[in-house]
Amino acid sequence: MDKHANTEQARKGSQRGGGRPRPTTAETDQPTGSEQARQLALAIAGAGLEKKATGIEIIDVLGKVDYTEFLVLMSGRSDRHVHAIARGVEDDLRKQGNPPLSVEGLSSCVWVLLDFNDVVVHVFQQQARAYYDLEGLWIDAGRVSLPETERTRRSVRPPSE
Repeated sequence: MDKHANTEQARKGSQRGGGRPRPTTAETDQPTGSEQARQLALAIAGAGLEKKATGIEIIDVLGKVDYTEFLVLMSGRSDRHVHAIARGVEDDLRKQGNPPLSVEGLSSCVWVLLDFNDVVVHVFQQQARAYYDLEGLWIDAGRVSLPETERTRRSVRPPSE
């Protein structure tokens, strides 16, 4: 094997999902895999906002784990709220052509996990989120900021009198 073949083999072997390397932006006008995953994470955050999820956080775990690129964390106030958020995210993303690979935890709705392959979503009741502290586990991972319009919409409104 020549030097270039070894380099190509190493590049292929190091990529998640095996075999085929991801195209670069120079090779196609489409966003790269990581950019697509980032856009998916933002779409998921938007779907959570539509259902009044709180504490939405997008954590970039690319290169830190081999099962996903982004984690999206959000909270609901009760089991019904967590259920509504999880179903809302699932339904919105399904309509966009991105159904989840699996959904776990809907029977109790304390912690629901939706797996979209490159993005894993955790919808917690607030007490469970504090107990498991995934943000603390990934304290050294990068965060993706929500666009200003979404951050404004998720701000807490004062209680009405």
